[in-house]
Amino acid sequence: MKKCLNNPIFRIISEVVTNEKVETYVIGGYVRDFLLNRMSSDRDIDIVVIGSGVKIAKKIAKKIDPKIKVAVFKNFGTAMFRYKSHEIDFVGARKESYQHDSRKPYVENGTLEDDQKRRDFTINAMAISLNGESYGKFVDPFNGLDDLMDKTIRTPMEPDKTFSDDPLRMMRAIRFATRLKFGIAKETLLSISKNKERIKIVSPERIISELNKIILSDSPSTGFRLLDKTGLLPYILKELHNLKGVEEVSGKQHKDNFYHTLGVLDNVASKSDDLWLRWAAILHDIAKPRTKKFDAKIGWTFHGHDFLGAKMIPGIFRRLRLPLNHRMKYVAKLVRLHLRPIALIHEEVTDSALRRLLFDAGDDIDDLMMLCEADITSKNEKRVKIYLKNFDIVREKLKETEEKDAIRNFQPPVPGDIIMETFGLMPCKEIGIIKNAIKEAIMDGKVQNDYDSAYSFMLEKGKELGLKVKE
Repeated sequence: MKKCLNNPIFRIISEVVTNEKVETYVIGGYVRDFLLNRMSSDRDIDIVVIGSGVKIAKKIAKKIDPKIKVAVFKNFGTAMFRYKSHEIDFVGARKESYQHDSRKPYVENGTLEDDQKRRDFTINAMAISLNGESYGKFVDPFNGLDDLMDKTIRTPMEPDKTFSDDPLRMMRAIRFATRLKFGIAKETLLSISKNKERIKIVSPERIISELNKIILSDSPSTGFRLLDKTGLLPYILKELHNLKGVEEVSGKQHKDNFYHTLGVLDNVASKSDDLWLRWAAILHDIAKPRTKKFDAKIGWTFHGHDFLGAKMIPGIFRRLRLPLNHRMKYVAKLVRLHLRPIALIHEEVTDSALRRLLFDAGDDIDDLMMLCEADITSKNEKRVKIYLKNFDIVREKLKETEEKDAIRNFQPPVPGDIIMETFGLMPCKEIGIIKNAIKEAIMDGKVQNDYDSAYSFMLEKGKELGLKVKE
């Protein structure tokens, strides 16, 4: 275990706490990730002190460099400072008790074992001594190492109490299972189902933090399947839950859009680690339950689910406490446009349609194409190959159109101030009419995307509107 303590910070801590005769341990994720060989250079280091964590943090920081600033969080009795690329967190060992309607515990001083008991999972309760005489001693009262070797998520104490006390731990269990590719112990998984309604006392901000970590994992569908299996999903993202199920009328079925969406999400995750592109994958079919209709001739339809889905995005982002800025607009744009490239597969597609897609997608065209390709979840390999080949053709057409017409991030060749100056206008609706007419003419290929061509068209449009060129 001493190999885990190769970082020079541990010798510094050991020297201070040994002199102070204060029992101290490194605990939690640092130990876990070392044993899993998943260490990163900027991994946070959690230190538990049998006594005042704040006092020890200040002494250690002063020994390293008197200029180091120590952040103290009085409400939690913790302190933190940065050492090279690490955040070193200090906390006094404690035991906790909870009220039923709150995640905030009543805290009192405790022993190392008390502190390990309050940890969420056995794999996060393992500790290594930093004290002089026992330096490097491994302390694992709940057999976390065995669970680590068995790839199992299990609570140190009785799981009902663990999850009832702090319901966010249910999300954390699923997050760790997803990111580490572990299973959840049977009794722990059953307890999550049993306590699922307790998630309602957790703030949306804390929930979305865990959910985003699940979404950023290598196989995010694993986490969503566990959220579904445990019954947490309706409390977390009810719109995704509503995609579940298959209806049949006159022998015709539609696919299960929940599992289809998980397939799309995993497809995107295999190509991109962008959180917001992954959110677009999760939400691309979100309006299908509200647009589903059965047509006796053609079967099930979901007409307009792209446009309605885009309109639903702000409400979903607001409820989940996701950012209501350009991130939200990006996701809404991809949801709104995700069917458009499919219509461009046919050879007879017009240049106008290509220009309009480039105009609407702008710099997000490549992400849109990635989402559309990920949307192909058929188990028919031959069909998938045909679709992917067709999308390659669309990509080539889009590239040719962009090189020829420079439509991506289109800006009017003739700006509004030129229109005003030419016709001697103050701000008025005619300016907007002319600018829109120029854009439409360029999109339709009637006018080249350059100043001279657009200026000549502007003069014609102005004349049509009864405007006269200023002398």
